[in-house]
Amino acid sequence: MTNNVAKTAPTALVDKFGRTVDYVRLSVTDRCDFRCVYCMAEEMTFLPKADILNLEEIELIATAFANLGVKHIRLTGGEPLVRHNILSLIQNIGKLESLKELTITTNGSQLEKLALPLFDAGVERINISLDSLQEQRFKNITRTGNLHQVLKGIDAAIDAGFKRIKINAVILKGRNDDEIIDLVNFVRDKKIDIAFIEEMPLGLIDEHNRKITFFSSDEIKALINQHYPLTTSTATSSGPSNYYQMNDSDSRIGFISPHSHNFCHLCNRVRVTVEGRLLLCLGNEHSVDLKSVIRNNPDNIELLQQTIIDAMDLKPERHHFSLDDEPQIVRFMNTTGG
Repeated sequence: MTNNVAKTAPTALVDKFGRTVDYVRLSVTDRCDFRCVYCMAEEMTFLPKADILNLEEIELIATAFANLGVKHIRLTGGEPLVRHNILSLIQNIGKLESLKELTITTNGSQLEKLALPLFDAGVERINISLDSLQEQRFKNITRTGNLHQVLKGIDAAIDAGFKRIKINAVILKGRNDDEIIDLVNFVRDKKIDIAFIEEMPLGLIDEHNRKITFFSSDEIKALINQHYPLTTSTATSSGPSNYYQMNDSDSRIGFISPHSHNFCHLCNRVRVTVEGRLLLCLGNEHSVDLKSVIRNNPDNIELLQQTIIDAMDLKPERHHFSLDDEPQIVRFMNTTGG
């Protein structure tokens, strides 16, 4: 890559509520080889190639954020590992000297072959989506996924030696809530972590009624406590998980609770969609078009950085998710970036 990278001193990104943004989630594709029922519609129309950022543009955005003091970058999708030539992008971002941590979220389908190359490219932590350990149920939730393929990918990630591996599980009442303890036992056996996530009300989903299937973090925690008493952990990550620990295991159990325990006051994150929209909040439409800045001003990283700095004033104080109304945000998670 030959962009004109300015050697400017890092400037902290601070919004008007005093929160420092040091974590960016970059979506590298809206495409996915799964069709998870809480993430997208079964029949999806994906973006034309001309509308999405190319790898050089994504790298330029990552560099701009690193120059502005961002220490944590997570690559997301869709499924990031289906993007052509993704390893070259990861290798280049991994070389950013000021970056503290490069991580990735994946559905695990490609990990059997890519886990070790990802580790070698500089990825330190990896999150893997896994909502069921039952083959047919996994198929029903993902619509197209192969459980055995994902389980092999998890084992490959463990063998590769990542610093932390975390399972992400979205629990839906009446669909997979009877597997909560099975999932906890799975991570205990594998000596990895898990985060239970309340379903995000993004996109118009007709496969299920979110109000009926909502299962809160408090309900999950209470169930786990019956089997494994949980104590608050001092462990933290760059993301929104609140972690707990079990006395007889090193596996951490996290909860991401956008409905029941709003964490906006601690928000240190922004997202960049694969279209180049800088989203200042997951649950709002406040955004800035970085793609047009890049394409109208090629290699002008100073302008890109100033655009990002100016955008911090648009970051809202909080999101307002509701189970009683139609989703205010009609974009699906695959276009937002997980």
